[in-house]
Amino acid sequence: KNINDKHRIRGDVNVLLLGDPGTAKSQLLKYAEITAPRAVYSTGKGASAVGLTAGVHKDPITKEWTLEGGALVLADKGVALIDEFDKMNEQ
Repeated sequence: KNINDKHRIRGDVNVLLLGDPGTAKSQLLKYAEITAPRAVYSTGKGASAVGLTAGVHKDPITKEWTLEGGALVLADKGVALIDEFDKMNEQ
């Protein structure tokens, strides 16, 4: 992005951590969650690919359907940390 043709701002930064089991990748993500001013931590075991963006839930009291933002929506202009991406359910 060019601001008033004076300087350039880089867009979103994406990072992929790869490594052998037991090399503290999850601990690094949890530390980033603590230090970042706006961060959402999610694991692949507890989320689906669709659930990262939004989810639909039925309220048990009012019986109405509600739309709730997922991890990527909640981390807008912040950090979305997704651990064990390979174990995520595709549905």
